[in-house]
Amino acid sequence: MIKSIAVLGAGTMGIGIAHLFATHGFAVSLYEPNAALLPSAREKLLSLERADEHCAVLFFSELEKAVTDADLIVEAVPEQLTIKRDVYGRLARIIKEQTIVVSNTSTFALETLAEGQPFADRMVITHFFNPAHLIPLVEIVGLPTTSPADMEEIVELMRVCGKAPIVLNKDVPGFIANRLQAALMREACYLLENGVADVEQIDTAVKEGLGLRWAFNGPFEIADLGGLDIWSKVTGHLFPKLSVSTDEPESILTRTAEDHLGIKSGQGYYSYEDPVGTAEELHSNLQKLISLKTNKNTEGPPQ
Repeated sequence: MIKSIAVLGAGTMGIGIAHLFATHGFAVSLYEPNAALLPSAREKLLSLERADEHCAVLFFSELEKAVTDADLIVEAVPEQLTIKRDVYGRLARIIKEQTIVVSNTSTFALETLAEGQPFADRMVITHFFNPAHLIPLVEIVGLPTTSPADMEEIVELMRVCGKAPIVLNKDVPGFIANRLQAALMREACYLLENGVADVEQIDTAVKEGLGLRWAFNGPFEIADLGGLDIWSKVTGHLFPKLSVSTDEPESILTRTAEDHLGIKSGQGYYSYEDPVGTAEELHSNLQKLISLKTNKNTEGPPQ
């Protein structure tokens, strides 16, 4: 049974994941090798708390102290294979024999991460979405050798924490959600770069149209609603006209070269005079939407 959890990496995702588990009653340790970053990590974690919450997280800059008693280790270090393998190599010498090790990677196949690791049969991918403490979806990937009992324990843990876990049948790059998101972004960039519409118009089409439906129904549900005979005609007509580019979008490359990275730099596709306020507004909107969905899902049948 999972009682104690160690989260490795005090970046945005690590802090959000630590907050999630701590607010659901688990003993949580957060490891950050750079001790100078621990005060700011503590401040960021506290900023996520609501008035009715209190999450007691222990902070460590020494790996062994953070993971010694952990039943579950969540690796959320930078997306560099050398860094991850270095961490795994150190874990192999100090963790308990039954400890499950999960990775929040969105880049690497589990087979690649597990290669040569003595705890490979206890490794799982749990892909959270930013902000990790708010977005319900968690994509879960195991290996053919992964213990079914470990997989079920991870799935149940996510449900206890209010998440909506899905277990993939295959480990594919980008999993499910990022592949769908990337497909939409490719077409959005194509429309922008070919002068069909500007950034604001494209965002409006998603926010005021597609996004409202997608918040409550998936693409197959929407296809069923519209009629598969209609969708047969729509896809047959549109698919040959959609972007099939395999290159990085020029509108992203140009902005990146100019260090216009989005909210974190104050400039991206839009300008941000108050980056912190913008991020807080995003979180607030997400909380409202999640609350609305939760209320809808818990409503009883009409009287």
